[in-house]
Amino acid sequence: MSLPFDGAISTYYQDEAPGWVRKQIDEAKKDSVLDPEFPYDHRWDKDEYEDAFHAVQIELVKLQSWIKKSGERIVVVFEGRDAAGKGGTIKRFRENLNARGVHVAALPKPTDRERGQWYFQRYIKHMPSEGEITLFDRSWYNRGVVEHVFDFCTPEERELFFRQVTPFETMLVGEGIRLFKIWLTVGRAEQLRRMLHREGNPLKQWKLSSIDVKGLALYDTYTKAIGETLGRSHTDETPWTIVRADDKRRARIQALRSVLTAIPYDGRKDEALQPLDDQILGGPTLWHKALHA
Repeated sequence: MSLPFDGAISTYYQDEAPGWVRKQIDEAKKDSVLDPEFPYDHRWDKDEYEDAFHAVQIELVKLQSWIKKSGERIVVVFEGRDAAGKGGTIKRFRENLNARGVHVAALPKPTDRERGQWYFQRYIKHMPSEGEITLFDRSWYNRGVVEHVFDFCTPEERELFFRQVTPFETMLVGEGIRLFKIWLTVGRAEQLRRMLHREGNPLKQWKLSSIDVKGLALYDTYTKAIGETLGRSHTDETPWTIVRADDKRRARIQALRSVLTAIPYDGRKDEALQPLDDQILGGPTLWHKALHA
């Protein structure tokens, strides 16, 4: 079987990855969490996860029904490192909802025309109408991190982004849109383990891009860009929710609960949305804690 990008991820693992990263991957047991500083040693029990997942799905259906009746508008931004689990979490958010009322916006690189527009302009047309939900699989925060790391934007363009992003999001909130910003973070060894799995799985190879491959060697550059982005765009009105995603099961449930507990929809069953785990879920201080543990 041929590997995408001529096996560049495997080559990075064998020749360039730090020794401690390779050691964590090599010594991993089934269902173990690689990061020794992660608050749990193993993935969440599958039966417990499925029970919690079923309860959360019922709540999501209630939420959509309430949104449709009330005319509310919901936007959830999913950001994070490559292979942190954005797509999987989005899938679990929408899989039992009426597709007519929920839209996933996963925008490709801008066209020539879009590059000549105001940076936020192409995202505006994906904002929900009454009774709708929009889930952004990556978002305008590309400029703060990916575009900066790969020099796809100038320092001046990035600085303008930071000056405008909070006013832009404040306008969305002022318009009545409920805005949620979720950042999924994952340890370096776990990220590489997931990328190796994608490389070797024909059903998941499509998830890989040249940016993903090149980004493996730029982990520290990403870290600096992420820290600055979180610090400059987290406000009381438009906060970030950080999710430690080394265990996908815990991450998905905590991310979904964080949205559901913040919305007063009809028939909400609070006991189905507990507990909110402050070792997995929190503000930007949790990101720094996970990074420097």
